[in-house]
Amino acid sequence: MNVLEVRKHFPILNQEVNGHPLVYLDSAATSQKPVQVIEALDKYYKEINSNVHRGVHTLGTRATDAYEGAREKVRAFINAKEAAEIIFTRGTTTAMNLIANGYARLFLKEGDEIVTTLVEHHSNFIPWQQAAKATGATFKFIPLAEDGTITVDAVKATITPNTKIVAIHHISNVLGDTTPIQEIAEIAHQNGAILVVDGAQSAPHKKVDVQALGADFFAFSSHKMCGPTGVGVLYGRRELLEKMEPSEFGGEMIDFVYEQDSTWKELPWKFEGGTPIIGGVVALGAAIDFLNDIGMDAIEAHEKKLVQYAIEQMQQIDGLTIYGPTEHRSSLITFNLSDVHPHDLATVLDSHGIAVRAGHHCAQPLMRYLQVTATARASFYLYNTEAEVDALMAGLKKAKEYFGNVFS
Repeated sequence: MNVLEVRKHFPILNQEVNGHPLVYLDSAATSQKPVQVIEALDKYYKEINSNVHRGVHTLGTRATDAYEGAREKVRAFINAKEAAEIIFTRGTTTAMNLIANGYARLFLKEGDEIVTTLVEHHSNFIPWQQAAKATGATFKFIPLAEDGTITVDAVKATITPNTKIVAIHHISNVLGDTTPIQEIAEIAHQNGAILVVDGAQSAPHKKVDVQALGADFFAFSSHKMCGPTGVGVLYGRRELLEKMEPSEFGGEMIDFVYEQDSTWKELPWKFEGGTPIIGGVVALGAAIDFLNDIGMDAIEAHEKKLVQYAIEQMQQIDGLTIYGPTEHRSSLITFNLSDVHPHDLATVLDSHGIAVRAGHHCAQPLMRYLQVTATARASFYLYNTEAEVDALMAGLKKAKEYFGNVFS
C-alpha cells in the first residue's frame, strides 16, 4: 500500500492547523472521507435523489437500486449469508439499542444473564444495563487481565447456562486489543447464549467475516470507515431478526395496517421505518468500494506497522504510560503523560496541528478500572504516515518540556 498515493484521495488533509500541517490522529472517533465518497454523495443528490421502495418513476427506481446495491456491498464486505440480514441504522449505538429493545427486553426474564466487560464503549454497555434493569436479568462482567484484555479462561469462568446474551467488543476503542471472538462465540453457543459484537473499531481496519467469527449480531458505523456520518449497519442472523420486534413504527416497515393491529414487512425492511438516510447509504457503498480497492489486509498491515513504530517511540519518553497491550495492537494508542491532564496535552498538541482525542472515550467503567479520570488517544488509519508519528513524538516532547517548566 502506497500511503502517499492514498492520501491524495483525502482533500481535508491538505491544510494547515494553527500554522502547522494537519496531523489527524483521531480516526477512532471519525475517519476522514475520500473524494470518491464525497462525489458519490454529491452525485446522489444532483442526479438520483428520490425516495426508495415507493415510486415507480425512473428516479425512484434509480434510488432504490443504488440503496439496495449498497446493502449487497455491505453483505459481501462482512460475508453475511444474505442481504436480508443487513439492517441500515443511524450508527452502532442505534444498532445496539435495536437489539436490546427488540430482542433482550422481549425474551429475557429474571434469572437470565447478560455478560459483557468493563472495557465496552457506552453504546455496548448502557443498552444492556438498562435491559437487565427492565427484565430482572443479571448484568455480569468478564474479569479483566491486568492490562485490561480478556482471556478465554475468564470467559469460560463467567458464562453459564443462565447466560442468554454475551455483548462484547471486537477491538477496544481504548486499549486497541483484539478480542478472541471465535472462541467466545463457541463458549456462548455451548451455553445457549447469543453473541453480540461491537465491530465499530474492527470493520474499518481489518477483514471481517461474521460467519467465521460466529457472531449472531455484529454492528458498525459508516463514519469510522471513510463513509458519511449518520449511517450504521446491524448484521443479524435471519432466525434471530425474524423473532425480534421493531422498535420504530411508521411508514415503509409495514405490510398491512388495520384499525386495531398491524403487520410488518419481511426482512430487512421491517426494521427500516420511514425514509432512510439514502444518500448516506449510497456513499457508504462507495466507501466500501474504496476500501476494497486498497485491500483490508493491506490496511491492517499498514496500521499495525505504524502503531508498533509509535509504541517504540513512546516507550522512550519518560513519564509516558501506555494503557493496554504493547504488542499485537490494533490502530490506536491510549496514553497519559505524568502530571499533565490529557485535555491540556491535547490542547498543546493541537497548537502544533496534531489532532488527538482526550477524555474518557465513552468508557467510564474502564477509566475507573485503570484508575484514571481520562486519557489521551492517538488513532491511526490508512492515510497516516511515519512522518506523522514523528510529529506526534515531537509534540509530546514539547508538551513535556512546557509543562515541566510550568511546574518546576
